[in-house]
Amino acid sequence: MITQWSPRQAGQRAAGLVAQLAVLTWLWQALGLGPVGWLTGTGFAAGVWALLTAALHRRPSARLGPADWVTQGRAVLVGGVAALVAGGLGGATPVTPLVALASVALVLDAVDGQVARRTGTASELGARFDMEVDAFLILILSVYVAGPYGAWVLAIGLMRYAFVAAAWAVPWLRAGLPPSMARKTVAAVQGVTLAVASSGLLPALVTAWTLALALVLLGWSFGRDTLWLWGRAPAVSVSADGSAVSAPAVSAPAVSGSAVSGSAGTASAPVRVWTRTRSGTGPGTRPSATPGPAVRASAPPAIPSQRSGPVRTGPARRS
Repeated sequence: MITQWSPRQAGQRAAGLVAQLAVLTWLWQALGLGPVGWLTGTGFAAGVWALLTAALHRRPSARLGPADWVTQGRAVLVGGVAALVAGGLGGATPVTPLVALASVALVLDAVDGQVARRTGTASELGARFDMEVDAFLILILSVYVAGPYGAWVLAIGLMRYAFVAAAWAVPWLRAGLPPSMARKTVAAVQGVTLAVASSGLLPALVTAWTLALALVLLGWSFGRDTLWLWGRAPAVSVSADGSAVSAPAVSAPAVSGSAVSGSAGTASAPVRVWTRTRSGTGPGTRPSATPGPAVRASAPPAIPSQRSGPVRTGPARRS
């Protein structure tokens, strides 16, 4: 598959790099940003450029719209926040510019979505871009706030990345979630709470309790989404691009034999047959379990029991 090269989109990504260098230069001249801050800011900008380029190559039809310009501007501000936090590790971090950059980035989070809806340019790529910028900002702010309030604050920034890591091992966690205003509200609360905590405006005890409440809300939000996915998880396989794909049951001709209920009967119960396959070819590939079609399999007569109903065979799955 060949991706059409767009000079306009290449220019937009390059503009993000230039803007990030401009912000870092300003921080260096005004605040004396050191080498660690420079390295962090430029590394973040290069990572954003690389991830956007790779995403556009995977989705040849995707285009960066007006809302993505706003998101890219937010990414530049987040790069500035990351540079200040990294540059201040082990020393003093200028609080006022840090809170100012973070606050503008949080305010603009409400702008890019409105721009996308009003211009009709909302896209999966833009939504993912926006989400990743939000997650990284929360992570950086939690690193800064963890200094005076303890390492437990890092859980606020790391929870989303832990969920993503778990999804690599548990395919049904990769399924899509329905839109939720509660989820959006909780995410916004995390950013605002961390920004206020960074400013030092509130008493330490009040700030600590506010951070704890924000963490509880975040845990509730992730827990609720996990339970929703768990309760609706069908047999899931993983496609070539790593996304979760549901494998619906397909009826097959019945196989002759007896069936099992409370006592011996004549009806057969559908069960899912799991097969061992190999992902990839050649040495070193690891076998993985993938669900096959649902077939009607026979089972030997069971000892009659007081409990009636079909007896399940094969691995249990969540429904």
